[in-house]
Amino acid sequence: MKLKLSVVDQSPVHGSHARHQAPSLTVELARLCDELGYYRYWVAEHHDSIHFANPCPEILVAHIASVTRNIRVGSGGVMLSHYSPLKVAESFKMMATLFPERIDLGVGRAPGGTGLTSSALAFPYQPLHGDGYAEQAQLLEGFINGSLPDNHPYSRINVLPDSRPAPELWMLGSSGGSAGLAGHLGYNLALARFIDPDNCHPSIFAQYRDEWTRAGHEGKPKLMLAIACICAETEEEARLRAGTAVYRKLAAQMGQREDFLTPAQVQDRYRDLPPSLQAEYNHILGGYTVGTPEQCWDEMRALAKAFECDEMALVTVTHSQADRMESYRLLAQQFS
Repeated sequence: MKLKLSVVDQSPVHGSHARHQAPSLTVELARLCDELGYYRYWVAEHHDSIHFANPCPEILVAHIASVTRNIRVGSGGVMLSHYSPLKVAESFKMMATLFPERIDLGVGRAPGGTGLTSSALAFPYQPLHGDGYAEQAQLLEGFINGSLPDNHPYSRINVLPDSRPAPELWMLGSSGGSAGLAGHLGYNLALARFIDPDNCHPSIFAQYRDEWTRAGHEGKPKLMLAIACICAETEEEARLRAGTAVYRKLAAQMGQREDFLTPAQVQDRYRDLPPSLQAEYNHILGGYTVGTPEQCWDEMRALAKAFECDEMALVTVTHSQADRMESYRLLAQQFS
């Protein structure tokens, strides 16, 4: 099985650089991944975060597409509950027109922030909290593909004068809640194992395929598995670098919010944790793909076989931008 290698970039605020440089570091990494032959480069959406610095993926998608040549560029994803489906369709169809056959539109149900930011984004109205997500996703698909029925009140709207340029449509999920909806509406499905590996099972893709078939869609749907991955020259170094992301996740579970720690700081904190929290740290680390290029590739191939998918997207969060770039470089070299 030929495995495609892609990227989901959360635009981390690296401790190695000033905060305001985080978006530029995403662009720097995208250029590298384009040169290395990665297949897609997706950017995530977060609001009011001290760790992740991209609240507007459509802007970064357009900029990255303008400074790269071959890689597909898209959102992983737009948090649809905050936005008008028509406006999202207009933005991404414009990008698909400017960068033909290179733009992806991935959407998700999660808010990508706190309840306070959801309220501010919805002002002066009330936030949807995902309640209208299915209807929004159906309407978005109709605008993108020009498939709204003639009796729909919005069917006469032209998103662009020429309806042909369109982004690839993807739906994001982490534990199966969106799989049936994605299959029913004809979206491709990206499964975010990096968010919840304990509840991310191959059966989710099977459910999705069944719903796709029942809905009578033509062709074969595309499947992507997104994993947390940190690669280094040695397993010891990879596990050390992974500590930054692992501890952030553990701290979030404990209700703590602080900047990314260095790998050395994480080790100091780990030694002071009670055994129960050390066990939870180790459990989180176990859900990551961490090691040398050979070790990472062995695990990635095993996951691709188990999930019956031919595309793997890597989410790599480290304290240092240099470590993050090295991880993607090593994996691409092993891949080639």
